[in-house]
Amino acid sequence: MDITQAFLEGVEVPLSFEGKKAVVAEVHEVAKSSYSAVAAEYIGLTVAQMTQLRVQARNSGVYVRVVRNTLARRALEDTEFACMREDLVGPLVLAFSKEEPGAAARVIKDFSKGNDKLVVKLVSVEGKLLEPSAIDTLASLPTKEEAIAQLMSVVIAPISKFVRTLAEPHSRLVRTLGAIRDQKQAA
Repeated sequence: MDITQAFLEGVEVPLSFEGKKAVVAEVHEVAKSSYSAVAAEYIGLTVAQMTQLRVQARNSGVYVRVVRNTLARRALEDTEFACMREDLVGPLVLAFSKEEPGAAARVIKDFSKGNDKLVVKLVSVEGKLLEPSAIDTLASLPTKEEAIAQLMSVVIAPISKFVRTLAEPHSRLVRTLGAIRDQKQAA
């Protein structure tokens, strides 16, 4: 039985000291390189639902882990998410955005739409603890590809307007000559 599965089913599986150190080290490394973090309470979710959450997270580049709060507090020391340490209370699943700031918020928000038992408790970005309602704003941040596309459209807009402005006298001349030709052919 997986430790997380046992934890979800309420079965206490004791971790060895080495196991605890490994969990703390793993979460600490992920937290050091993440852009944002979300902690959500998962009371009432089934193992199948948690597995579905993990699959969605993995597909979005989000690290999701259920960790005992005492271990999570140690893992978050000396990271941007140390501000979350005091509020880690109850059974929480931690989600870290490894590739873009809004990824974890999007995964948790999307999953909680269909599973009302997943309740956002903590949201942190760049060392700041935000209100749980900030997950909507964070989730609406553009992905990397969307941000690049928006930037490119802003960069290209003046250039394309300039090209259209330069081409306008020529196209007007062509339209005028075409109108004159049509008028002569009609006469």
